[in-house]
Amino acid sequence: MEIHKGFKIDSPDLFINWGIKKADFISLFPESKLKKVTGDYYTAECISLGGLSCNIGFHFDGNIWGKKLKELEFFRNDYSNQRQSFYEFQKYFETAFGQPTTTTQGTEGFPNHNWNLESGVQIVHYIFDRFGPEEHMRIRKI
Repeated sequence: MEIHKGFKIDSPDLFINWGIKKADFISLFPESKLKKVTGDYYTAECISLGGLSCNIGFHFDGNIWGKKLKELEFFRNDYSNQRQSFYEFQKYFETAFGQPTTTTQGTEGFPNHNWNLESGVQIVHYIFDRFGPEEHMRIRKI
């Protein structure tokens, strides 16, 4: 995967470039697959990384010259088995991107993982308490 350029989604079959403008991004998806949550946040059910089935949130940020894709957020509708979710995400991300750059002790019984990849791409994976345990699996172009 050329993560420095963007992110490959297996189903639907798309390559999403970092910095893509919202209008161009929206036109890539079949209409029924993309959900608008806010003006700068969209979600879609996807399969990526060779079999990881989950939702991906697409975060846009910018200024008066346009909003561009800056972050991907991976999440599920069902977290009834938090441990299984955490380790499944971790397995797919380690297979795709290698071992994390750093791993530290987390506060909810799970480790905090951080990848600092070439070309300003950062991946984070951790669980924290926000009205109960909340898993964060994100890729950012910084």
